[in-house]
Amino acid sequence: MLGLALAGLAGAAPADNGGKPTMPPTLESYTLGLDSPTDPGLQAKIEALDARLRAKHGMTAEQTSVGVLDLNTLRLAMVRPDRIDYAASVPKIAILLAWFQRHPEAATSLDPVTRHELGLMIKVSDNALAAKYSQLLGLKSIQQVLESYGLYDAAHGGGLWVGKHYGKGTERYGDPVGGHSHAATIRQLLRYYLLLEQDRLVSPAASATMREIFASPDIAHIPDKFVQGLAGRDAQVRRKAGWWEDWFLDTAVVTGGGRHYILAAMTHHPQGDAYLAGFATAVDDLLAPAAPGP
Repeated sequence: MLGLALAGLAGAAPADNGGKPTMPPTLESYTLGLDSPTDPGLQAKIEALDARLRAKHGMTAEQTSVGVLDLNTLRLAMVRPDRIDYAASVPKIAILLAWFQRHPEAATSLDPVTRHELGLMIKVSDNALAAKYSQLLGLKSIQQVLESYGLYDAAHGGGLWVGKHYGKGTERYGDPVGGHSHAATIRQLLRYYLLLEQDRLVSPAASATMREIFASPDIAHIPDKFVQGLAGRDAQVRRKAGWWEDWFLDTAVVTGGGRHYILAAMTHHPQGDAYLAGFATAVDDLLAPAAPGP
């Protein structure tokens, strides 16, 4: 992946300011577990959308997994949510979490250089910076943090896994379920962002600072995948994408214009980028509040 700051890219969705909409009381107490029910109506629409996009791009059911959680209504839909796959750079979100877990003082006293470097790691997927922070933390320390939040559970499909420093080194620990160096499942990706929106990652102050790093308005989005699909809309995107060879993934919290939803999709196909852009557009058509009348 390209380890450089791409500034001033045309067509990128506007950056969020790191904040979040006011949470309804039901969202504050909501948990997403193995037995969380999906919403029948939204589930049917997401299944149909996945099938339509797969047919359009020549993809099989084994090449996609997706999830949507509308935080305004707590409607949940997931397709193949517990199937683990190689996740490219998306697990860099785990490095961010582990940094704040191991350095809780950073929630309120993060120096500008570290803030910018973590922003580059998230928004433009800088491998060198990801390796810098994973080496400072240690791979096993990162995984201990993930497991403390239940974000990796080998008994139930796996989840977020960081078993190798990005772009360098020979130290490697394959995940117990799939043997991947970097892995994820849709359910655990949705849980990560849900906990972040609920201020439950490390502390409310740390969660707020992490959201600011995802937003990093001084660093432009790479205008692909979900950002491409939402371009030109009244939407702000806090996201982490990933790509390597034929793996293309994107994950995001989408706000603005009354929106507040989490979107995650993993693909393993050369047309994955196009699938992800189309998926984001279609989901926003389903979830964005209707435009006000005259």
